[in-house]
Amino acid sequence: MNDTTRAFVADPAFTLPPPPEQERMVEAMLFASPAPLSARDIAERLPTGCDVGEALAGLRARYAGRGVELARSGEGWAFRTAGDLGFLMSREVVETRKLSRAAIETLAIVAYHQPVTRAEIEEIRGVSVSSGTLDLLIELGWVKLGRRRMSPGRPTTFVLTQGFLDHFGLETEGDLPGLAELRAAGLLDNRPNPDALPEARDEGDDDPDASQGALL
Repeated sequence: MNDTTRAFVADPAFTLPPPPEQERMVEAMLFASPAPLSARDIAERLPTGCDVGEALAGLRARYAGRGVELARSGEGWAFRTAGDLGFLMSREVVETRKLSRAAIETLAIVAYHQPVTRAEIEEIRGVSVSSGTLDLLIELGWVKLGRRRMSPGRPTTFVLTQGFLDHFGLETEGDLPGLAELRAAGLLDNRPNPDALPEARDEGDDDPDASQGALL
C-alpha cells in the first residue's frame, strides 16, 4: 500500500471511489504489471472497501471481443491479445526449446497427478526419471516443489506452477485436455501397466525431438 492510499484510508472524510473509478484503478495496475496479478495483490493496492471482484468483472465484460481481453490464469489476471488475432504477432521471433519425450511425459504426469512424488512418476512411466528432467521443468518455471508427503522418508512432491497455466493460456488445471483428447491427438500411447514391466529402462533412449507445445 503506497502513501497516497494510506492517506485515503486514514482520512475519515475519504469517499470510496465509485465503481467506474475502481475499474480504472484496476485497469491501470494490470496494464503496468509485467506479470498476472491476483485479486489479493490488487486489493492490497486499492483503498479499503473497493470491490475487486466487481471491478474485474466489469473490465472483463468491457474488453470482451476487443483486440485486448482480460484473461484469468490460475489466481492471476492479465491483459492478453485476443486469441483470434495471434497471427498478427507472427513477425515476432519465438525461440523454441526442445523437450525430450521424458520431459513431456514427466510434465504430463505432474499435470494430471499432482501433487506427485518422483517415485510415483517413475511408477507411472515405467522408467527411471533423471534429476535433470525435473530440473529442466523447474528451470522453465512450469513445475515447482510441493509439500513433502507425511510418509516414510517424507518424499518431496511436484506440482504445476502459475507460469505453466499462463504459458498455455489456462485458467485452472481443470482446463487441461482429457486423456481421450490426448490419445486422439497422438500425444499418449497405450503403454502396458508399469507393474507388468520386468524392469525400468533408462531415459537415455527417449526421443529428444518433441517440442514444448506438444503437451497440449
